Amino acid sequence: MAQWFECKVRYDKTDVESGGLKTVTEPYLVDALSFTEAEARITEQMQPFVSGEFEVSAVRRVNLSDIFYDDAGDRWYKVKTNFIVIDEKTGAEKRTASFQMVQAGSFARALANFNQGMDGTMADFEIASITETQILDVFPADLSETAAERAERKAEQARRQREADKAELEQQ
Repeated sequence: MAQWFECKVRYDKTDVESGGLKTVTEPYLVDALSFTEAEARITEQMQPFVSGEFEVSAVRRVNLSDIFYDDAGDRWYKVKTNFIVIDEKTGAEKRTASFQMVQAGSFARALANFNQGMDGTMADFEIASITETQILDVFPADLSETAAERAERKAEQARRQREADKAELEQQ
């Protein structure tokens, strides 16, 4: 089962309206085994997209049971569901809260994507809430790459960067 962390990244971004730099803090979701790995993974994911300095200002564990992706969606919605079970001894209904993230372009599409993702679920449930989040992107774990392959890829990237830096110095 995935272990999700919300990572907040702070960096300077060019303001479209004024043209100046503006410090922003943006939240992302990362699938990781620990806080340390979450910070390392978000740093690796953000480096190609952020020019200049940035910092991971916060990392917190997030309780999510599932994530439903939709490549056409540009927003993330958090869905709170209550799974309903009947207590056999008392006959009373018991509700257990669970949270899912759904990627969609609109609230209606989020509901449709959620229902499609939950299709075939044997348990009874009710949707308690659907809220749009500030999450900008979700980075699931890439289990296709071993630790040795990842280390080799990073070493190759570092070698290329050194070569590019050397070529740039030679041109000056």
